[in-house]
This record gives sequence, C-alpha cells and structure tokens, in this order.
Amino acid sequence: MLVTALTAVIAGATAVVAPTSATAAPRTCTTGDNLVPTCGVLWGGAAGGFTSTPRDQALKTWEKASGRTATIFHQYHKGDEVFPTKSEIAMTQDPANPRVLLENWKVAEGSTWAKVAEGEQDARIDAFAERAKAYGKPFFLALNHEPENDVIAKKGSGWEAKDFAAMYRHTIQRLEAQGVDNVVNVMAYMGNEKWMAQSWWKDLYPGDDVVDWIGLDSYSSVEKGYYHHGDFASLLDRKPKNGGQGFYDWAASKHADKPFMVAEWGAYHRVGKNTDKSALYDNVVPELKKRPQIKAIVHFDTRKDDQGDRDISIDSTKASLASFQKLAADPIFNVKIG
Repeated sequence: MLVTALTAVIAGATAVVAPTSATAAPRTCTTGDNLVPTCGVLWGGAAGGFTSTPRDQALKTWEKASGRTATIFHQYHKGDEVFPTKSEIAMTQDPANPRVLLENWKVAEGSTWAKVAEGEQDARIDAFAERAKAYGKPFFLALNHEPENDVIAKKGSGWEAKDFAAMYRHTIQRLEAQGVDNVVNVMAYMGNEKWMAQSWWKDLYPGDDVVDWIGLDSYSSVEKGYYHHGDFASLLDRKPKNGGQGFYDWAASKHADKPFMVAEWGAYHRVGKNTDKSALYDNVVPELKKRPQIKAIVHFDTRKDDQGDRDISIDSTKASLASFQKLAADPIFNVKIG
C-alpha cells in the first residue's frame, strides 16, 4: 500500500453543537486513506478518446455537457512517456474544480511483462518514481489495464498471466523502495466472460499487498440484439462462460477489503445507429446503492471506439444527454477531495 493517510478537512467546520434532527446538515463525504470516500461514490471521466483533441480540453467539454466536474481525471500512458504531464497537473490544481488523476501506464512498452519483472525497465520505473514524488499529491495508478487482452498463453512468451502478476508486483515494490507513498494502485480488469473462463485468468492477480483497488473496464450496448446488450448491472455481472461468479460478486467475495472502481464504463450503440441510452443511465444509481463495494465510477466518452464502430458518447441523442445529466446531478456523487 503506497499512499499515506489523507487528512479530511472541511472548510468552516467550527460548530461545536450538533444540529437537531430537524435542521441536521447533510453529511459531508470526503476522500480518506487510499482515496476511498467516507461515503458516496467518486465520479470520474475520460473524454476525447481516439481523437486529436487534448484530453484536458475534452474533459472540460464533457464536464460542461454533463453538468458535473469529474473528480477523477483518467489518462493513458506507455513506456517512457513523461507523466503526470503539465496539463494533467494543472487539472488537479484548479481550486474551483478539484480533481485527482487516474493514470494508466503500460510499463512494458517495447519490452515484455517478464522482462520488466526481471528488472529490465528499472530505470524507467525509477524515473517515474521521481516524478510521482515531485508531484506529491495522491493519485490512482493502473498498471496495464485490461491485461487479459494482452496475454499470450504460451510458455516463454513473456506475456503469460503469471508474467503480468510478476511485472505488477515488481513495479509496485520498486516504487515503494524508491520512497513513493502517494500512489494508489488499481488492478483494472476487462471482466469479459471469454477471458474469465480461461484457466490462466486467476493467475493475473498480483496479490493483496500490492493492490489497493479492484477495477473493471466494462460497457453495455443499448441496441437490442447487439453484443453485450444490457443495463448497468449487466456490465458488472458478466460471468465466465464455463460457469462461476459474475465479476462484481467475485471481487466482493474474494477481495472484500478492496474498494471497487468501475474504471471505464459507458453505453454504446453502433455509429449512426443512434439509440436512446436513458434506460442504462437510469439504472446506475439504483445499482450503486445495492453494491456498497463500488466507490468510484469513471465514464469513458468517445463518438468512435478503437474499432471505429461504437459510439460511447453521452449526447448521441437528446434524451440520452438529459438522462446522463440527471445521473450526474445525483447527490451520491457529492464527494470532496480530502
């Protein structure tokens, strides 16, 4: 565990007499140790994916459209890229709109998971460690999110599931050895039923001692009959094809002490097949209230995904945008950065 305890300070908290039930002030939710909210759910976003628009500008546009500032600003990096970037840091220094970073880093770019675990990229890790310490503020770090998609289940490939776990452990332990204490580690899965059914899937997990949050990147279609059609609950509950627990139930039972983050989520339809997304958006808060382990959700917004055929934007229809704005306004997301 890399992050030190944060002190939750509530401005103006000088009252010494508790309010009566008739005049009780609303409970204030803040982030505490490992950025876990004391109540409520952290609200996050990543916007402008697969476009040339600067991500900070894209997020601000998305925030304006949705009506709420994203407490979590999700970004993606690989290899020797220098991050946090100046623009990312600036996004966390806005006193009117405080945000925390969620940085995804593919440490093994140009190498392999196995080689990283053996120390080949220690200079790369150490350089990041110095930047992380210089930044100073707590932030989330997901190492090679969605590793299932990158596994090459062949002995000696360097990309076996066990190699991912070793890479993850080595990277986090080296950061710790370098004195980094402001990074909160997120193990972010795809949670796809195909991958969960693989015999090697269980070998991906690097160990509770180097994981602070369990993450899930998952989406649902709003087109009936199309791949992964369903509501918000369906993207949390996909089960391995050979039987077993759905992803959320697996995390909640096998790693009950780990907060759960939906590190990427969204509703999609095929490009040009504009379909109302309201039913999925309307399902989010009821599901969050039934699943107390979920402490953060981070929407991924783009008009075309990496395959160019899925629209995951919140405003592909007017009704969709209105429903998303209603979702964003829910008080469950009223969490202050402590």
